[in-house]
Parts: sequence; structure tokens; C-alpha cells
Amino acid sequence: MPQEPFMMSDNPGDDNDASLLLDSRPKTKRPPLYKVLLLNDDYTPMEFVVLILERFFGMTHAQSFEIMLTVHKKGVAVVGVFSHEIAETKVGQVMDFARRHQHPLQCTMEREE
Repeated sequence: MPQEPFMMSDNPGDDNDASLLLDSRPKTKRPPLYKVLLLNDDYTPMEFVVLILERFFGMTHAQSFEIMLTVHKKGVAVVGVFSHEIAETKVGQVMDFARRHQHPLQCTMEREE
């Protein structure tokens, strides 16, 4: 026979106070997030930056083009915000891909405040 779910009693003298269990739980903090940044240089072709954004960040061509222009005009742009592990992986993928194609494109990450 299945057990009945735990029910709090309406009796004030009852020692089954479930709120004590809830109050003793440790508060968990969300892990910090990290911004992935692309930095401008004078050598990496704009089309290559668009390709990076489409391939590694899942952006549409239009989104990639807009961010590429931001990188070109402002020198840097945030291309995504991720957990530490994912940000680290994306930076590594972009840097490896750029090196393999002999472009000096720089991609970094920094903790989001």
C-alpha cells in the first residue's frame, strides 16, 4: 500500500514543523557569467569575422554583420555571455580557427559584473 504524502498537522502542539527544514537549506548562488569579446585588428577580413560569429555563436548573417561592424567601428564587441566553461571553450575555438586561417583575430573573455 503506497504511503500518504507528508501533510502538516493543524495542531499547534505538533512537532512536525516543516519550516525548520526549509530554513536550514543553504542558499545557492548562481555561477558568474563571462562576456566573450572580439577585438578589432587591421588585418582580419570582415567576412572572416562574420563567418566566426555565424559558426561559433549561432548568429544569423544579419546579426553577424551588425556585430562585425561594431567591432570594426568601436574596436571591441561583446559576442555572447556564457558560463565560465562555455566562454573558455568559445574563446579557444575562435582563436584556434583564426590561427589555422592565419588571421590575428583576438577573442577574450571577462567576468560580467
